[in-house]
Amino acid sequence: MKQSVFRGFIFLAITLAFVLIADATYAQCSMCKAVLESNMESGESTLANGINNGIVYLMIFPYLLAIVVGILLYKHMKKQNQASA
Repeated sequence: MKQSVFRGFIFLAITLAFVLIADATYAQCSMCKAVLESNMESGESTLANGINNGIVYLMIFPYLLAIVVGILLYKHMKKQNQASA
């Protein structure tokens, strides 16, 4: 029981860490950043916001895939442990 609570706590802590650092990852490559900064200085912030949102959108899928694979592996291992017990 304590081990499952500990694993749940670790999972929650890692998830919370990813959520809290998501704002720091809201960036782009140096060339895109330079172009977008010059656009923002001229008052065109919609292009910069659109590109930032697109980057975040593309970045979400590898994390979702890793989460789904992790959940499936966890369920598979849990089922094997229950069958052997």
